[in-house]
Amino acid sequence: MTTGFYFDEHCLWHTTGEHVIIAPVGGYLQPPSGAGHAESPETKRRLKNLVEVSGLGDHLAWRKAAPLMRAEMERVHTPGYLDKFKALSDAGGGNAGFYSPFGPGSFEIAALSAGLVKQAVADVFHRRVDNAYVISRPPGHHCLPDASMGFCLLANIPLALEALRAEVGPVRAAVVDWDVHHGNGTEACFIDRDDTLTISLHQENCFPPDQGRAETRGTGKGEGFNLNIPLLPGGGHQAYLDAFDLLVAPALRAFKPEIIVVASGLDANSFDPLARMQASSETFRAMATRIKALAGELCGGRVLAAHEGGYAEGYVPFCGLAVIETFAGHRTEVQDPFLDILTAQQPPADFVGYQRRRLEDQARGLGLL
Repeated sequence: MTTGFYFDEHCLWHTTGEHVIIAPVGGYLQPPSGAGHAESPETKRRLKNLVEVSGLGDHLAWRKAAPLMRAEMERVHTPGYLDKFKALSDAGGGNAGFYSPFGPGSFEIAALSAGLVKQAVADVFHRRVDNAYVISRPPGHHCLPDASMGFCLLANIPLALEALRAEVGPVRAAVVDWDVHHGNGTEACFIDRDDTLTISLHQENCFPPDQGRAETRGTGKGEGFNLNIPLLPGGGHQAYLDAFDLLVAPALRAFKPEIIVVASGLDANSFDPLARMQASSETFRAMATRIKALAGELCGGRVLAAHEGGYAEGYVPFCGLAVIETFAGHRTEVQDPFLDILTAQQPPADFVGYQRRRLEDQARGLGLL
């Protein structure tokens, strides 16, 4: 089995400027002594480094890619947004939307990040690799057609799928987003489409607030092709497995995609500063195992993951490694040093049962159970 690993050091040179977590310094916010903005390059760099030092990198096919061209961006984004983003980037940085600061040269780096996802989608679809993982930065799943949002500057996955369709014609694609925040940008790009099933598992009412509701199912031709699965804060490991078994798997089987793309945010982990979901590396291993099996059943194994969020520098690498090990079919000797305590901190059985009953009710309402 060949697992492609798509990485370019330039993506880690994107900067968000002087921030404390998500707020600009100033007033009562003292400049940080270490990491500033939550979306720092260190989580991705540490994941890439762990892939190498663990020996897993020897079992991967390392790939680079060309950046997206302007005409390719316009398949998803408005010219006005791209003009604004480019001008601000050339002028030294700014913000072209909501909670999405960037520095000089970020336009070109975002084009490269999207290009890596585009190449991985094409390589998986044409079976040049069996599956793939992309270290894409800046991320993409919050980016709207006409504005950046939530650290995301280009809609990486929609752009990659539209590039594939421009090459080969109609493709039935599914996007499974397990980032802890709602994949509102991907949803917006495909909300009225029936050729793309968008599924988002996320902490309820986290970010963006008041979005990602279960009743949002799509519009027009896209009615029924958007599935939001809001999970209660603190839901933990079992909430994700129940969501997969009760909702994600039945929805994918009903849709029958030709390719599955995972928006692989790793911020549902217990240490993440921007969420409260209590997942562990084994949660991501279990989800990766399920999605890989579903891809084998439904679309000849065509599956890839594009990195999205995840802001705990010390723990994201173990979560990402679990996903990549699963895709590659190779378990390294790395042991998650935090797993025992995170397992002990999982929510009580009555809470787990309540969350499961909520998911069962949603599945029944959709005719999936």
